[in-house]
Amino acid sequence: MKLAAVSVAVVALVAAALAAPARAAQPVSTIKLDGVISPVTVRLVETALARAQAERAGALVIELDTPGGLERSMRSICQRLLNAELPVIVYVAPTGARAASAGVFITMAAHVAAMAPATNIGAAHPVALSGGVDKESMKKIENDAAAFARTIAVERGRNAEWAEKAVRQSVSITEREAVRLKVVDLVADSLPDLLDKIDGRTVKTVKGPVTLATRSAVVKPIDIGFRDRVLNVITDPNVAYILMMLGMLGLFFELSNPGVVLPGVIGGISLILAFFALQTLPINYAGLLLILFGIVLLIAEIKVVSHGVLAIGGIVALALGSIMLFDAPELDLRVSWAVIVPTVAATAGVFLFVVAAGVRALTSRSVVGAPALLGQTGIARERLQPEGQVLVQGELWRAVARGTPVEEGSRVRIVDVNGLTLTVEKAGEGGA
Repeated sequence: MKLAAVSVAVVALVAAALAAPARAAQPVSTIKLDGVISPVTVRLVETALARAQAERAGALVIELDTPGGLERSMRSICQRLLNAELPVIVYVAPTGARAASAGVFITMAAHVAAMAPATNIGAAHPVALSGGVDKESMKKIENDAAAFARTIAVERGRNAEWAEKAVRQSVSITEREAVRLKVVDLVADSLPDLLDKIDGRTVKTVKGPVTLATRSAVVKPIDIGFRDRVLNVITDPNVAYILMMLGMLGLFFELSNPGVVLPGVIGGISLILAFFALQTLPINYAGLLLILFGIVLLIAEIKVVSHGVLAIGGIVALALGSIMLFDAPELDLRVSWAVIVPTVAATAGVFLFVVAAGVRALTSRSVVGAPALLGQTGIARERLQPEGQVLVQGELWRAVARGTPVEEGSRVRIVDVNGLTLTVEKAGEGGA
């Protein structure tokens, strides 16, 4: 009996020893998400989950730093996290990062929620994208968001009361407060520290309970592809704004100078990219209309003599529209002053340059054709009584003298052009 018991114990120890390396051998996939939550972010999360499962990762760590973003994209990400087949850890990092607005929901939807030192989470009050939602509709949106926050918190065993306050009162807390209030699970100084602290923790996935074996696990970063990097860049409010202004300028020059082609191509591509970005950002349509009105006023300045009134109005409309373009309390979802000032100045400068060039063209003297000859002087090559030939700018012309005859070698001034015949008058004495 004793021998049998010893044999059973040895077998169990051997099995445990073999099983432990197998569990520890599973890698941990990681992906970094920073910036506005948008349809591009949804695609990145889907790609990361698929890659992690294909590589048989033990868990997926999402390093998050966001000011918020689209409610629709946030819900899509939360649904994928709540239905993930492998454990997902959301780590608000690096130091100084935040999980604001939509980031609150995403963090709470993870199986494990962690934060780096000197980070914060909160301020999840919904913002209407169009800026024109009435009070009753806004109340419905707020209630819906609060209910969603509570159900996520309850599902993950987190503080549902705080989650609702984050939506209704826009409260925000530090990482230490978040742990104390059971909003997140822990604070980790770094990714290796995080993997050590969550090792052995059991989480519930759609496939059942899973015990994490992350201590000393191999970390496999998931690289963001070139396409996704480009899409992520253009959804930045500053980039979207510049693309929109560049697109308008390009199309304006193409319409003003048909056949140039290049400005039209650049303008068309820029506008399409801008429209893609704008659909993912909280636009204030009043700001967009002000920008369009400002462009119209600057174009009108070219056609109508207003002594600069239309140009000044256009610049003011552009500046106000740029300030109002994105309707969001977060600074990261608005256009920076460092972008607005030079962009408005450059746009106004280009239009005013076109205006000045047009005015100069209207007031300047023609340098080709018959009008260019008026007022020019020449030399009579023979006596004009009244007809003869004159030398003008190195060319012989048939000329008719007006008034008194002109002697050969005299200087004449052109006063009229009729086809290939010049009408001249004596300008003074001179030689050939």
